[in-house]
Amino acid sequence: MRALTFLILLLPCLAHADIEGKVVGITDGDTLTVLDSENTQHKVRLAGIDAPEKGQPFGQKSKEALSSCAYGLKALIEGRKLDRFGRLVGKVLVNGQDCNLNQVKHGMAWHYKQYLAEQAPEDRLIYSEAEIQAKTMRIGLWIDNNPTQPWQFRKK
Repeated sequence: MRALTFLILLLPCLAHADIEGKVVGITDGDTLTVLDSENTQHKVRLAGIDAPEKGQPFGQKSKEALSSCAYGLKALIEGRKLDRFGRLVGKVLVNGQDCNLNQVKHGMAWHYKQYLAEQAPEDRLIYSEAEIQAKTMRIGLWIDNNPTQPWQFRKK
């Protein structure tokens, strides 16, 4: 019984898996692929953000912005969990720069508030402030008065 209890308590720790490797693919504005030192590919969903879908305005620009931040570069992925598609959900850091936050700052993604509880308190604050700033400055997708949120677009 003690061994079972120990394993149950250990499982959340096992889900946290920092990965370091080269970014070898950009799927869209919030998904990329990292190749680690053992030549294993990891599909990564950027935590705390939701970028426009490919068929939405700014979908391609969002993908290009993420590519500018990370493609071909060494990245550290601070992983938190696997999503329903088996992708690692995490923060992507390239040379100390938070690519997730970069997407929000440049108006290339929304701060995904549905998952606030999964973000570190300091990230909640800076991502939220970055979205407000981008919206106020009307940059990126905020050039539109009422852009369609990706989670609403996917429902259609």
